[in-house]
Amino acid sequence: MAKLTDEQIQERLDVRQGWTRKDGKWLVKKFRFPLYMKGIEFVQQTAMTAEALNHHPMIAIEYKMVTISVTTWSEGGITPLDFELIDRCDRLYGAMCGHD
Repeated sequence: MAKLTDEQIQERLDVRQGWTRKDGKWLVKKFRFPLYMKGIEFVQQTAMTAEALNHHPMIAIEYKMVTISVTTWSEGGITPLDFELIDRCDRLYGAMCGHD
């Protein structure tokens, strides 16, 4: 899967809430939860989603906040697969917490 151009990445980020680009090759978002265990549940569901896509993010748990960071190592940057994963994370979060 080919790496996206800077313009393609920005166009896609413009229509997604809360995601930022870091160091040119990462898509990053912090998800806040009302309870610690809700964040852990989100991490478990995200891990299962990532495994199904065979595309694994970096995940950091900081009490009631979970940070997801994605990139495509094999392409050396951001690809459409990264956007597929972040969209699934957003849908999962929305289903769990009642947010868009």
